[in-house]
Amino acid sequence: MNISLRSSLLASFALTATHIHAFTPSSLSHNRGQSHVVLQVTAADAISSLDLSQTNTVNKIATSIPDLEAKPSLSWVNEPINGQPTKLDARDAPGPANIAWLGSVCVPNQASSLTIFNGPLTDVPHLLSRCTVSESTNTMTFALDFRPRAYGAYELPESERGPDKLGRDSFTYSGNRKEYESKFANEDVVAFLQSAMSSFEGATVIPDNTVDEYESLTKGPYLMKLSMPITDANVANVIAAREKAADYWLSWALEDSHAHRPGAPINSQYVYDSKYRQNAYLALLPVYNELFGPVDGPKISAAESGPLDEGYVGGGS
Repeated sequence: MNISLRSSLLASFALTATHIHAFTPSSLSHNRGQSHVVLQVTAADAISSLDLSQTNTVNKIATSIPDLEAKPSLSWVNEPINGQPTKLDARDAPGPANIAWLGSVCVPNQASSLTIFNGPLTDVPHLLSRCTVSESTNTMTFALDFRPRAYGAYELPESERGPDKLGRDSFTYSGNRKEYESKFANEDVVAFLQSAMSSFEGATVIPDNTVDEYESLTKGPYLMKLSMPITDANVANVIAAREKAADYWLSWALEDSHAHRPGAPINSQYVYDSKYRQNAYLALLPVYNELFGPVDGPKISAAESGPLDEGYVGGGS
């Protein structure tokens, strides 16, 4: 990705970072004698719509990847989380599809989240797609990320990524960043992210200074993390963005061109993935601790993250 395209995306993010306005369930704004109705759905309605879409997405993935198997022992039907009957659809595909873990979570009135970790046979990005809502503030928080599979020193400022700071490893990390941008974060994906950003009403970009150590080690360079009012349009646009992101992920997962060569590349990816998944769990933990408290927060964080140490190359249990 060239510098101007990257700058364009960041500029789009900045332009979208407007203040969130206060909405009532049916707010009226007048403009030259015309009234505009802003429809606001409830938190329960928002999560219900998000969950239906996510269920359809998981079914589409399962249809396209036949060896994606359900994990009944790790799934939830109605597990109580914060007093809500929570669902977790847990799956993996230890065979050629090499999906190490898929966790689809729904906490009624509060959260809809899809986490996918790939096994070490490919370099396809992991997928994070999470939306949580706050009934008390009438806002929703949306996080979407294509998470890189190779270390690119993304957590460091560009001034600290050179050979004077990192030695010869800087060239490896630079190569990893370039490969990620050429294969995955390409112009088409950037255009999708720009379009999604501009579609949200009253959205505020959540700044990087809220990112902790573990999120900085696991997030991609184009993480979308926003807060916005719960409105009909925002719910619909979040659903559209999540479905499109899952379509990108699925198209990559089905392409043989992203497979690692046998031998050392697979083993190296396996070692990195194991540590990455531990960091991803530790990044998720404070998010769910804040939402669900010190007892249920760790419980749902561990459940959604799946087994942290793969028992076999390519497996999720």
